[in-house]
Amino acid sequence: MPKTTPGPRTRRTMTAATRAAAKRAERGHRVPAPDASVAGRTVLIEAPKNGWEDPPEPSLESFEEEAPPKDEVEVHPRGRRLLTLVLGVLLLAALVATAVLGWQYRDGSRTESARTQALTAAQKAAPLVLSYDYRHLDRDFTRARTHLTGGFHAEYGKTTKAVVGPTAKKYRAVVKATIAAPATGTPAASVVSASPDKVVVLLFINQVTESTQVSGARVDLNRVRMTMARTDGGWKVSGVDAL
Repeated sequence: MPKTTPGPRTRRTMTAATRAAAKRAERGHRVPAPDASVAGRTVLIEAPKNGWEDPPEPSLESFEEEAPPKDEVEVHPRGRRLLTLVLGVLLLAALVATAVLGWQYRDGSRTESARTQALTAAQKAAPLVLSYDYRHLDRDFTRARTHLTGGFHAEYGKTTKAVVGPTAKKYRAVVKATIAAPATGTPAASVVSASPDKVVVLLFINQVTESTQVSGARVDLNRVRMTMARTDGGWKVSGVDAL
């Protein structure tokens, strides 16, 4: 095939294309951005002359520069002392509350135990303290005093020696006291008030009296308030009041 020489028009066209290619090489290639699509058209962004590079890794210095000032992080000494004081007060309040609750629980438990023990002791002591027989007064009074304590112990001894004993011998008196019992058979006795060391008991007493001053037997229905006190020897009577 014979070799043809390009004409002037063809040479101008090639020269323009060569210059355009050279300019594109100088500016860099335009490549489509991965997500740059607008209304169905591809938008080209100009690549840098040195090519695409990853952003630099952050350094420790950058983090240190962005950290808040030291004064904003640390607690002021006065604030630290205040916080310690508040925590100390709260801890002390919690300990006090625990101690109070523990004391109330123990006190309540002791009081409940005192109610039961003192009531039983009063039911046993009342018939002995309020009964006597002129034929063996010393034995009766001695046995009764074993259930007494405090000032009432001494008062009972004086009264029985100076008044009750001589009168009982003179009129040959025999007094027998029992705690009244309803149809249920439960003794008519109950606790009026109670604390761990002192209990007041109310008893309904039937006293049957025989003497030369009365014909037959006389029955007296009495209400007696008996105060019980805790002692080393158990619960004992510290006072008796007739109501």
